[in-house]
Amino acid sequence: MAPYDDWNKVDDDEDEELQDTSYLESKKDVILFCIDCSPSMQALYEDPNYEDVVTSNLYTALESAMKIQKRKIIVGPNDSVGILLFNTTRRNESNGNQGSEIKKNTFLYQPIAPLSAPTIQELVHLLDASRDDPDELSKAFPPLADKRVPMGDVFTSCNWVLRDGAPKTATKRVFLITDEDDPHSGPGRKQLVTSAKTTLLDLTQAGVTVEPFFIKTAEKPFNISKFYASVLLSSNPTDDDEENSTRIPESIFPTLVENLLDQMRFHEVPKRAQFSIPFQLANGFTIGVKGYGLVTEQKKGAYKYFADLGDRMEVANVRTSYIDEDRQAEVDKTNVLYGTSGGTAGDDDDNEGDPGVRVVQSGQRPFYMPEEVRSFRTLGLEPSIKLLGFKDRSELLFEDNIKHSLFVYPDEMSYSGSKRTFNALLKSMIKKKKIAVVLALTRRNASPVFCALLPQEEKVDENEWIEPAGFHLIPLPFADDIREATVKEGFRANEELKNAARAWIAKLTMKGGTYSLDSYPNPALEYHNAQLQASAFHEQYDPESFEDLTEPPIDTIHERAGKLIQEWKEALVMDESANVVALPKTAGIKRKADVSVDEAEIRSKHQSESLAKLRMDQLKDFCRGKGLPVSGKKADLVDRVAEWLNEH
Repeated sequence: MAPYDDWNKVDDDEDEELQDTSYLESKKDVILFCIDCSPSMQALYEDPNYEDVVTSNLYTALESAMKIQKRKIIVGPNDSVGILLFNTTRRNESNGNQGSEIKKNTFLYQPIAPLSAPTIQELVHLLDASRDDPDELSKAFPPLADKRVPMGDVFTSCNWVLRDGAPKTATKRVFLITDEDDPHSGPGRKQLVTSAKTTLLDLTQAGVTVEPFFIKTAEKPFNISKFYASVLLSSNPTDDDEENSTRIPESIFPTLVENLLDQMRFHEVPKRAQFSIPFQLANGFTIGVKGYGLVTEQKKGAYKYFADLGDRMEVANVRTSYIDEDRQAEVDKTNVLYGTSGGTAGDDDDNEGDPGVRVVQSGQRPFYMPEEVRSFRTLGLEPSIKLLGFKDRSELLFEDNIKHSLFVYPDEMSYSGSKRTFNALLKSMIKKKKIAVVLALTRRNASPVFCALLPQEEKVDENEWIEPAGFHLIPLPFADDIREATVKEGFRANEELKNAARAWIAKLTMKGGTYSLDSYPNPALEYHNAQLQASAFHEQYDPESFEDLTEPPIDTIHERAGKLIQEWKEALVMDESANVVALPKTAGIKRKADVSVDEAEIRSKHQSESLAKLRMDQLKDFCRGKGLPVSGKKADLVDRVAEWLNEH
């Protein structure tokens, strides 16, 4: 059997790190764009970006959907996208497919299907035609003028489209785009609102997340309290806290039409839970929680191998197999045992027919079954979070955070009442300024880690929802994970110098005091994806058109705080500590190892005939001390020392 060096790793695709997102890449994402085609959405107005060009909210929504598809075909080629239009008189073709089941006045423009360049190019051609003829969209999707489609029928159509076209294990989302804040203002409003709540609840219970994008303008503001606030909030099956039942999430705040694409990019990547495990508060007292990664590095897509079959190219599937070196045959993975590399290899010929029987003789190598290796790593624990106790919040130091933390949120679907219990624990810990110490095992093949649960209180601004309520799961370091700093005390700036720095920092503080990660994408990754996108759609790419959003606005910085920065630099030069240079540590003198051996020990070795156990440097040191030659091999030195000891 071929040697297996990394014996402590059972599966290659499982990682013992707490922050592991490899399994997220294999899960598909499905987005259904649900776009309103009402007369207000198709009303023409001057395009603010181009001269002598008119556009509409419907055009902007379709263009945003097209750009999202273009982006996802590079970063998520296995995902699926569809487009459903409502409040239009265009009929679906009755060809026996899912389009025949869609409600009246809703039209399935793009069925749920994997991303493909021809489908996206068809949408591009439609948008190009509408640029030449502004009435092209109204001809392709005639608006429903005299009435509106009940939102219950819209949600039902979305449910049917996703049911028939989306994979069962995929993450399913609906991007609802409209500019109408009160679609049911006429007679029968109460019944229509109840129908919308019920159908939307059916949609969310089927595993579909609705992410609305409400368009507002100066002429047509959007008041979410008229209809959507109550409908969307009541559809959340986990929102059973009366105090928070009227809280408006950040995702349903209206946005300007020119910011529609930016808002979509914020929600482009689905919020997938990295784990869903029980949280044991005491013996027999358990709730359910989900963990989300707040910081994840976005990387280039994985490359694939292709096999040239002459007339076509096909993707080569990668498979790991175990080969017996003696028989040159593949071995079933279930028959593979794991063992350490220490010791001598045993003779396993007697147990060849029964891999489950292990008779390990003294001095032979012990072997372990995969379940035993997994138990070594997990210490026999099942994935869960166990509460160990509480500490004062002041005992959690800054240097204790050595890894990315995870955000823990209640999971009502696993254990009923989890949200109420979770909120009660959260509020109590915030009130008493406590943190919790827990033992966390987030995955079945991970290692248990001691963690701190840091409570976070919900923060809501007048215009948006800033931070949700929950716990930060912070892995605590072991004693050897933290090294003591070499510098005991550093130089501190005086108050005058601090005030000079505060002056220009205040001028350059970002709006809102927060840094939006989604507004500043990785320029190297964006440049790479832009070239791939142009190649996939056979477009000419102009490198000069690429904009690096991470480049600082130098002119604006100098205009706002140039003078203050100059004053601070002059004050810094005048500070006494600015002229102090820390000298590097001088390298220590390497001492030679002490190879001297006492003569009594040498005579003892000689009497026991074990002079050969001495090292060469020890033998040479003894010969040098007695005036004997030190040349020759070790055997010559042993003979020379033995001869001198016999004579003396």
